[in-house]
Amino acid sequence: MNRPLRGLYAITPDRPADCAADALLAQVAAAIAGGARLIQYRAKGLSPERRQAEATALLALCHRAAVPLIVNDDVELALAIGAAGVHLGRDDADPAAARARLGADAIVGVSCYDSLDLAVGAARAGADYCAFGSFFPSTVKPHAVRPSPRLLTQARAQLTVPLVAIGGITPQNARLLIAAGADLLAVITGVFSSPDIAAAARAYSQQFEPGSRPTEFPR
Repeated sequence: MNRPLRGLYAITPDRPADCAADALLAQVAAAIAGGARLIQYRAKGLSPERRQAEATALLALCHRAAVPLIVNDDVELALAIGAAGVHLGRDDADPAAARARLGADAIVGVSCYDSLDLAVGAARAGADYCAFGSFFPSTVKPHAVRPSPRLLTQARAQLTVPLVAIGGITPQNARLLIAAGADLLAVITGVFSSPDIAAAARAYSQQFEPGSRPTEFPR
């Protein structure tokens, strides 16, 4: 992969089964046009056949844009379509097992919630990035744990892998997390619920540009 793991990490939103795949492709294309550096296909509740068809179409789109496509939770789907990698949650495959299945070049990401110990273990097991959050209230996971941004600073002191921040992130609070140590901002609603997805993605991407000012950590 030629592009570094830094910037906006756009995660596809939940949607009804009757939502056309073309609409999803258009949304992701707009996010990439706005600067998304990594795309995650997340589709809870859809049939395996629908998931494979959508993921395959998204992979072709991401290949054309030279943006890696990560599959949420499903190592076998990532393997079947040749995705760039997989993102694993608490109840998913072990990072080492996913690495063995997908190969040395795959991107294996792991959700670590509010646990630095979990992140250290994941990195030792071969994870390519560790994700923390929800840092702010989230409509996607309203009951998720809420770590302080200082967790990113602590993780940055111990880990060399990229760090992902997720949960309720807006362009207004994004720089706080980047200053604390986040390499990637994982966003669902803030990008895909916008009437102008490309502009929303651009607003997040601009937070990584030199000169963007960090906000003080909340007390």
